[in-house]
Amino acid sequence: MDTQRGRTNRRRFLLIAGLPLLTVGAGLTYLMWPEPPRRTEVRTDLEPLNRRLGPFLGELTDAHWLGYDIDDTGAGRSIPGPDSRIRVVGVARLAAGGAAAITGKPDHAFAAAGAPSDLPDALRQYLPAAATWQHSPGFDTYANGQGAAGQASDGIPSGRYLFDPARDLVHFDVLYLFT
Repeated sequence: MDTQRGRTNRRRFLLIAGLPLLTVGAGLTYLMWPEPPRRTEVRTDLEPLNRRLGPFLGELTDAHWLGYDIDDTGAGRSIPGPDSRIRVVGVARLAAGGAAAITGKPDHAFAAAGAPSDLPDALRQYLPAAATWQHSPGFDTYANGQGAAGQASDGIPSGRYLFDPARDLVHFDVLYLFT
């Protein structure tokens, strides 16, 4: 009977000591497991862009863009926060003469700019290599203010806009903060 009792105590000890070790090991495995890549499906629908950007750009006729939460890793492991930051980035075609009409306004003082930086790989093929981009910090300020005054449900925008008047293109990279 004494040997039976010794086995029970040993099993109980192994269970009590082993369960926390197993739990810690499983938790570490979960945290260190590689995360799946973020899905980057290029969108072509115009309604969301025309609603947000149309008031100061005019109607867009063709677009390739991405919209995603920059804090979401796609694995569901991020710590929830009070704010959400949505990046909307892409290239779109304006109505004929639309880019020239915007860049031709003297109050925005557009100047030559380099190609867009920090462009997601999924969008590179939609940006013409020979584009001649123009940028205006004044227009960015105007557009971000116009967007913020638009619909509060669309978040607070902070973005940069580049124009190619020869092709009637606009490259936009806007971060919407939802609080």
